Amino acid sequence: MKEIGWPTIDSKHLVVYSKQMLDLENEIFSQGMPQEALMEKVGIQLSKWLLKRKSLLKEGVIVLLGPGHNGGDGAVIAKELFLKGYLVKLWCPFPLKKTLTINYVNYLTSLGVEILGEPPNPEGKDLWIDAIFGNNQNRKVDEELIELFNKKFEKRSGKVVSIDVPTGLCPNSGKPFSKNAVKANYNLVIGLNKIGLLQDAALPYIGELHHIDIGISRSQLCKLESKILKITYQDLKTINLPLLPKNSSKYKRGRTLLIAGSARYPGAAHLVIKGAISSGAGFVAAILPDLVSKLIWQVEPEAVVVGKLSSDTNGNSILFDALKDIDFSNYDSIVIGPGIGLNEDDWEKSTQYLLDFKGLLILDADALNRISKSNLGPKFFLERKYETWITPHDNEFMRLFPEIECTNKVELAIKAAKEFDINILLKGANSVIANNENAWQLFGTDSETARAGLGDLLSGFIGGCSAIDLSYLGDNIKNESLAKYVFLHSFAASKCKKGSNASLIGDQLSKLMRKTKTRLMS
Repeated sequence: MKEIGWPTIDSKHLVVYSKQMLDLENEIFSQGMPQEALMEKVGIQLSKWLLKRKSLLKEGVIVLLGPGHNGGDGAVIAKELFLKGYLVKLWCPFPLKKTLTINYVNYLTSLGVEILGEPPNPEGKDLWIDAIFGNNQNRKVDEELIELFNKKFEKRSGKVVSIDVPTGLCPNSGKPFSKNAVKANYNLVIGLNKIGLLQDAALPYIGELHHIDIGISRSQLCKLESKILKITYQDLKTINLPLLPKNSSKYKRGRTLLIAGSARYPGAAHLVIKGAISSGAGFVAAILPDLVSKLIWQVEPEAVVVGKLSSDTNGNSILFDALKDIDFSNYDSIVIGPGIGLNEDDWEKSTQYLLDFKGLLILDADALNRISKSNLGPKFFLERKYETWITPHDNEFMRLFPEIECTNKVELAIKAAKEFDINILLKGANSVIANNENAWQLFGTDSETARAGLGDLLSGFIGGCSAIDLSYLGDNIKNESLAKYVFLHSFAASKCKKGSNASLIGDQLSKLMRKTKTRLMS
């Protein structure tokens, strides 16, 4: 695995597919680790998590055991909790198959643990532990079993904890194998993050996601082909951006050009500018609709208007007349797209200016929609020989790349990034960032970031941040830079009160960027 600068490659951050985890376990066994030893280790670690939350256990525990090794993990949990004095019962909805699991259950019965002959009552206050299939499930499950679990979840009389992967949920796609899957209050992920659990589709089922470390060595992790890393707000403490010299002038602290807004969508221009200013970029220039350019000095006086966008009869911006008079060599990055509207003829005329720009081109919103309707389509990215980043949401992505079909959003982003040699931010409840080498999966981000306008703020912020880094690093901007900018934007939104507008979130971003832990000054 190629080294990634941020975050650290460890079991807490690394994301894998189901088969990769199974292969890793088999490698551990081939090195001499007995299966029963690993099962005992996993079960004890899971038990430690539960024993720290005694309120979950006080009304008793029912462990629902599957036929395989996930059931064995559940049996170890049952043993540990029983020996600590908690009321524990078992229910086995399927005949047990694995010898280790059978042996553990026999041992439990010898200790006096009751095995239920009938399905447990979902209206009880006891804790249910879903240890049915876990990571090794690949087909739909009996609907009656799932309905039983979900009656328990809906009654809210006692909690549901799923071990590794909720029963009925695909560990790779995050989608149910049939119409539904077990809805858990807590999901305890064993060893490494399963990619399906981090997808937007999985959010109704996983509840709180908690990682259970089982001591996988870094040497084993680095052998994995996966280059996908999970990032959460906890990673703020390790984030850093390039050092900037104190004596640099405004023109050496990032020069970004923003092309945004139209007569139909004037607000987008304001938000993009706000985002760029929040980054701390030294020079923020803009090409704006005439209406916005006349008023911008009153709200964002720091922005320098270098061109004006006229409008077609539908209120969409015309780019060509403005772009032909711009010296693009004056800018490290260009952001184009938010609120410009659709005009296919205008885009065809303007394409060459953007293809020839030697800096970082950031395409968002209507720029992506214009590309999807253009003669070149996504081949635009292949024609462009310089760094290009795009920031689509799901619908924009599918319009751009209708032929790309994958199991999950991470795969979609990675495949498009590799095929077209671009960096992609695929927005969603948990956004994905990918380039032709690596991917970053944001997780646990605040839902307040999913509002109209914050994407415009983000594109401006990315433009400003990237311009700063490019001014200092030249073309050697780091692989993870886009992931860092998206992460900081999301974190800033999470720190604002519910209902905060984009302007207030921009102010929070400004504060965040001035913190020495984020960008140190040499």
